[in-house]
Amino acid sequence: MTEFIQHYVQAGQTSLANYLLDHFREVGMTTDQLLVYLQLRRYMDRGEPLPDATVIASHLGWDKQRVYQLLHEMITQKLMVITTVTDSQGQKQDAYDFRLLTEKLSQLAVKTTQQVVKQTASNDRSAIFNQIETEFGRPLSPLEMESITQWLDEDHYRPELIQLALKEAVLSQAYSLKYMDRILLSWERKNLKTAAQVQREKERQAPRRTQSATTPTTAIPDVPIFKLTDD
Repeated sequence: MTEFIQHYVQAGQTSLANYLLDHFREVGMTTDQLLVYLQLRRYMDRGEPLPDATVIASHLGWDKQRVYQLLHEMITQKLMVITTVTDSQGQKQDAYDFRLLTEKLSQLAVKTTQQVVKQTASNDRSAIFNQIETEFGRPLSPLEMESITQWLDEDHYRPELIQLALKEAVLSQAYSLKYMDRILLSWERKNLKTAAQVQREKERQAPRRTQSATTPTTAIPDVPIFKLTDD
């Protein structure tokens, strides 16, 4: 057992990104190509930039021609290239280069992020339409939908701000987009762009409103009118 552990440690380990395992098919890599890549990677990590295809084939139990075919496919699919590198002794030699594969994975990550952002924006838009229709108790007209779309796409009001304006309108029993638009415009003039900023502004104004409501007004006393002269 001790001898096995020694051989096990000496054999080393090959590092592999889980992102590649998750998405290799999405960049056009087949399972067989992935197996070849893993075998190449183990030797490249040991300092062999161009592992022998015969050795790779023996590890996989395949014919050498099959490995050559898969290597050719990966080059054609722009998953890798064969480039020339200079070693520590200043000698030039060929090497497998998988930077194209990494680039494809990075582009995939960007596309995935963009898709998530678009889907989130679409969900927010649908949620706003549904909430307004629910609170107004009726379907929105095409013109009203266009107005809401303008709030989002042209005025760039955040969904949370529109939802807060809807809440204000409902509390005032003003079931109208025009009323909501006036609220949004007033916040825009004050440079309030988030629900948190609106809340802080309300809290700042609350003491003034309370003081105004509790300050007694000076009453004008009733002054009796006396007749100073007889008719």
